[in-house]
Amino acid sequence: MIELKEWEHVMPAHNFGRYLPCWNKGGRKACRRDNTFRVMESDMHNLVPSIGEVNGDRSNYRFANDYPKVGQYGNCEFEVNFKIKRAYPKKEIKGDIARIYFYMSDKYNIKLSKQERRLMEVWNKQDPVDNWERTKNKRVFKLQGNINKFIK
Repeated sequence: MIELKEWEHVMPAHNFGRYLPCWNKGGRKACRRDNTFRVMESDMHNLVPSIGEVNGDRSNYRFANDYPKVGQYGNCEFEVNFKIKRAYPKKEIKGDIARIYFYMSDKYNIKLSKQERRLMEVWNKQDPVDNWERTKNKRVFKLQGNINKFIK
């Protein structure tokens, strides 16, 4: 069976868009013409392939630390709790997520809550940088001209 994939923002557009004046004038639709938003939205360091259903269900929910229950999306180790608006990724990508959040926060001056920052610091330590992250970082550099300095 072929799974349709799309590109997902690891840090949701809502998280970075809400700091821009255009967001208060109509959200993402109003920001489509804002150059700053377009650069942030298309930043390849923040984009990963995702199964469309998972991407849609995750919406702009915050990540949480529990381990996902397998089964909500077949064999995909990801869970969305709609009641409390939280998303639970598998442990092997938690560090990847953390380093993307650190990059976005640093590059675009996006504030992370204390709780979110602490969670990302823990994930960064628990899941060290792997070869795929290094490869992606080099590829993005070739296309976009910058690196994620949190990937070493």
